[in-house]
Amino acid sequence: MEDQTTDGDVADEESVLSERMQSILDIGTALFAEKGYDATSMRDIAQAAGVSKALLYHHFVSKEDIYARIAFSATKNLNDFVRSRIPADGSSADKLRAFMVAAARFFAEHRSAWVAASNAFWSDPDRHRMERRLARRREFERMLRDIIKDGIASGEFNDVDPAMTGRLVLSGINWMHRWHDPGQALTPEQIVDQYADILLGGVVAR
Repeated sequence: MEDQTTDGDVADEESVLSERMQSILDIGTALFAEKGYDATSMRDIAQAAGVSKALLYHHFVSKEDIYARIAFSATKNLNDFVRSRIPADGSSADKLRAFMVAAARFFAEHRSAWVAASNAFWSDPDRHRMERRLARRREFERMLRDIIKDGIASGEFNDVDPAMTGRLVLSGINWMHRWHDPGQALTPEQIVDQYADILLGGVVAR
């Protein structure tokens, strides 16, 4: 019979991880971000974690499983992090800027997990975990679109397409790991704050 497990049936996997498993995931996160998925082996992870390959396989089915668990956890943490930093009061512009800066701050504080989640989004071997992660992504996008929709409804924003505008916002943040140098002068939050200025103010002189 098909497994009908849902979020309401059991606690999320990351909430029941053992301390050792979480430590291995943290080490795997750093290795994947540093070396890339293809160049990282189970042997690399085992050696860095100071455990045998047999023990590693006891906890995780495969390298794909480790990678996907990292991405799964990152998507939940991102949603919670950003939502908690959007002001309940204030203008839609304030909320949009808060959303963007919070996402950039999460990227800055959890860069390795962000890279892993971005690169491995569609490669989760666990169907139910993949479905929950897709639901979290839709929830994250909906959070942004609702801010845009509220701004349009109040007359604060122009009558733009919320989905298209949301994709524009997210594309500027999601791929920052491809070019941003942590050693450069501007932090991700400062960069995205400037993105918000451009988006809200436009580039055409009035």
